[in-house]
Amino acid sequence: MAVGSANNAAGQPALAKRLGWTFLILCCYRIGVHVPVPGVDAAALASFFESMSGTLFSLFDMFSGGGLSNVSVFALGVMPYISASIIMQLLQVVSPDIKRMAKEEGQAGRRKITQYTRYLTVLITLVQGLGIAIGLENMTSPAGTPVVLNAGWHFRLVTMATFTAGSVLVMWLGEQITERGIGNGISLIIFCGI
Repeated sequence: MAVGSANNAAGQPALAKRLGWTFLILCCYRIGVHVPVPGVDAAALASFFESMSGTLFSLFDMFSGGGLSNVSVFALGVMPYISASIIMQLLQVVSPDIKRMAKEEGQAGRRKITQYTRYLTVLITLVQGLGIAIGLENMTSPAGTPVVLNAGWHFRLVTMATFTAGSVLVMWLGEQITERGIGNGISLIIFCGI
């Protein structure tokens, strides 16, 4: 039964193309999880995470696909986008203008809300990036080695920009899967991360 289904799927070029596109984007995401943010001492960070295993911190690292323990460019993943989406959903209940935009303006209104969600994602990512940068500056390995090589505003700004670019790229990858691949791209990226 399964072999027949596989042969049927292989016989449909459009489905094979969509599956290939989805697989390619998910591979790009998994590779990006291993690209570290500049200015972090990888050995001190690994030592810190070994001492934190079994805590809530390691659970959050699991949901970022290991991106937090690497302090990768994709460490925040799609969580800022999900937070922005929830905020926009709540604003539709509170704000009559946004509610009207969603209900009465049709597709154009939904596109505007999607654009506002993207802007809010960038704002959330900048704030979270600053918080993580400050947190990293205060971290040391169990041996006392600082995790950040050169602390200061230069490191903070680079980290904020890196996390923002990473989150926007992950959001874009998710949208590409939704448009050209199979399934909901954001959900697949979360699943791939876990």
